[in-house]
Amino acid sequence: MTPSVFARAVALLMLMLASWPAFAHDPSAWGGLFRSRDLGETWFPSDAGLFIGAALAVAVDPKDPNHLLYGTDTRLLRSRNGGRDWTTEAPSVFPGAVFAVAFDADGTGALASSGTRIFRTDDGATWQDVMAPGGAAPARAFASGAGADRVYLAGAHGLFTSDNRGRAWLRAGEGVLPDSAVRALLVIPGTPDRLFAVIDGRLWAGGDQISWRTVPGLPDGKVETLSRDAAIKDRLWGFAADQVFVSDDLGGSWKPHGQPLADPGTSVRGIAASADGKVIVLSTHRGAWRSKDAGASWYQIESNLPVHLESGMLIRDPREASTLYAGFSLNSYGEMYRLAEQGGSTLAHLDPFSLAGAGAFLVLLIVLGSLSVRWLARVRA
Repeated sequence: MTPSVFARAVALLMLMLASWPAFAHDPSAWGGLFRSRDLGETWFPSDAGLFIGAALAVAVDPKDPNHLLYGTDTRLLRSRNGGRDWTTEAPSVFPGAVFAVAFDADGTGALASSGTRIFRTDDGATWQDVMAPGGAAPARAFASGAGADRVYLAGAHGLFTSDNRGRAWLRAGEGVLPDSAVRALLVIPGTPDRLFAVIDGRLWAGGDQISWRTVPGLPDGKVETLSRDAAIKDRLWGFAADQVFVSDDLGGSWKPHGQPLADPGTSVRGIAASADGKVIVLSTHRGAWRSKDAGASWYQIESNLPVHLESGMLIRDPREASTLYAGFSLNSYGEMYRLAEQGGSTLAHLDPFSLAGAGAFLVLLIVLGSLSVRWLARVRA
């Protein structure tokens, strides 16, 4: 192959690649994990080159912000340099989707939930099945209490507690809390811990020594998510019926904050706000949204984010309030949880056009590499 023929072949391959409708490197066609260090104004991919279909969960080591555990639709990943490099964690234990992850306070021990089981590691290397009760998996989230051994689990069917770092679990609110998915869980550590859980569109409050009750002041049956303010200890943020709400007395009373979202029926999965309440970030089934004027107006975040995909988790770095992690998915998060409960695989529901784009991209790289090797061999000969 002469240099001119090789050049034409390369040009043809690049033209074919450019005309393909969906590619593995296109952020609008693939899910993944993104990080912002300025409270959602700018975002950058934290898993570049991994071609993730869905980012399901991320945990930040409370002692080392560069140490991350990352649950995806196909495996569990670990990074020790802030997401620049990732290694697959225990592939024989986690051969599929990982829906929730959490570190112990020491940053070594951790918990993770597959679609059907809950696993624990004490040394950061060996994972063991803890035989959680029915309804725990796939977990939506883990949260720590005030005691070093107290952990809570937002389950597929109910709320669960553990007094030995997740080695054994008991159901919380037996006979009071609905036997439904815990959509959001917030723990206020103390003696005793105070818990808030969003179940079936209602906000519940309670704990071990506190009777469970529904929290008034929010639209009944329409509560979406809840979070605690990073700076003001008694302030809670909530979202219900297309509207952000704020409480300055740990849920005792609520008031609307700003204007409702323009698109009615938006499903919100996460909320984070600045200390003054001016900047608010939402992860939704219509991408990520942000307000810079206390909710008076909203705009969809487009900077480096896959704007046409669902956004799921929205996690704050426990040591740096302005650092956020957001996850995006090719497919519906609700559908992935449903499949996991039924024992199905999320891989079976990946978008075939995106898979075809990724496959074509890889095939073209192989062909291009082969042509390059042959041309170099001829030149040297």
